[in-house]
Amino acid sequence: MVLTMSEMTFPYKTVRDIDVQDKQILVRVDYNVPQTDDGRIADDFRIEASLPTLNYLIERGAKIALISHLGRPDGQVQDKFSLAPVAVNLSSKLGRKVQFIPDCIGDTVKAATQDLAAGDVVLLENLRFHAPEEKNDPDFARALATDTAAEIFVQDGFGVVHRANASTVAITEFLPSVAGLLVEKEYVEIKSATDDPARPLTAILGGAKISDKIPLVKKFLDIADNVVVGGAMANNFLKFLGINVAASLVEPDQDDEIRAILDLAHQKFGDAFDQKFILPTDVAIAPHGDPSEPRTEINLADNPLYGEAKIFDIGSQTIDRIDEIVKQSGTVIWNGTLGYAEEPEFAHGSARLALMLAQHPEIASVIGGGDTADFVRNWDVKKGDSFTHVSTGGGASLELMAGDTLPGIAALLPRD
Repeated sequence: MVLTMSEMTFPYKTVRDIDVQDKQILVRVDYNVPQTDDGRIADDFRIEASLPTLNYLIERGAKIALISHLGRPDGQVQDKFSLAPVAVNLSSKLGRKVQFIPDCIGDTVKAATQDLAAGDVVLLENLRFHAPEEKNDPDFARALATDTAAEIFVQDGFGVVHRANASTVAITEFLPSVAGLLVEKEYVEIKSATDDPARPLTAILGGAKISDKIPLVKKFLDIADNVVVGGAMANNFLKFLGINVAASLVEPDQDDEIRAILDLAHQKFGDAFDQKFILPTDVAIAPHGDPSEPRTEINLADNPLYGEAKIFDIGSQTIDRIDEIVKQSGTVIWNGTLGYAEEPEFAHGSARLALMLAQHPEIASVIGGGDTADFVRNWDVKKGDSFTHVSTGGGASLELMAGDTLPGIAALLPRD
């Protein structure tokens, strides 16, 4: 059965393993939140996810300086990527003033952090306004540690632990470094689902680019009982198998990888290949390639695509097949929407899968971050609580599921 956090040991030290009373704590969070065109916060999921760690530290009298990035400012100060609005949002959630500091290193930071009292929280400006952050620069990391007068570093930004940045790796050379409660939870939930799942384990993979997910597909062909491929990445498989996908999105130069994956799937599933490795047998298209068009479903065996037609979702027959597999599963790991879910007409496959998982809480459901997490949280009236775990990390969850080492976690203090 799936391990719970009490049964599975996180292999690194966490905030629970250290004394934080009256200590100056530097906390790496992931407040890279989606924004509206006018700069407002469109979704504060990642801010909410940081609250357990922050409240834990506040309740124990820590003095907290928060660091994060937002967007891709490429080492330049850009007002639209300022974290100032996040400080306002976080103040409301914590029920206490979060002071915003308009830089993350330098004299302004020194002045703002030298006299913090127990329970105080400050949020520093966007790390990526400084180019050395993404270069894992040790001098920049040293400045983060010394200018905040930090005594301990807490890594709680799961969405960035797959990157070797100054605030994820180099910083650990200058401060005792432990995980926050979010990083611990993400690691345990994902590793439990991949390493010791309740069987059968069904992996459902979608999204646009197959090249991003080749290691994940191969990993699941090794460990899963069923593998379902949807989204635009399925188009590559269909085209390779001789199906005319017309103007549908296809990633170039992937035939060798597709061939290798299909060979692995045949080796794994043998005569049960068609029942265990699921590709769409029917699809929903926009006949003229515009996703604002009404949904038109076609059976791929009988109605080849032509002209400007584009596949934007799986069809009803394929949805029903996935439903039957999911109902018989003990664990479902889902990474990547099954269609162009931004348009309701082409969100049917993703919505039906979300509904099936929500209606069957006995199935352990782990939802990869990024677009999949955004979709299920917007779909779910409980904002994701209908599922066992919705990850805050896109690339990080993808790489952890694939069995990769995450440098921002590997750099933390190991358990004795």
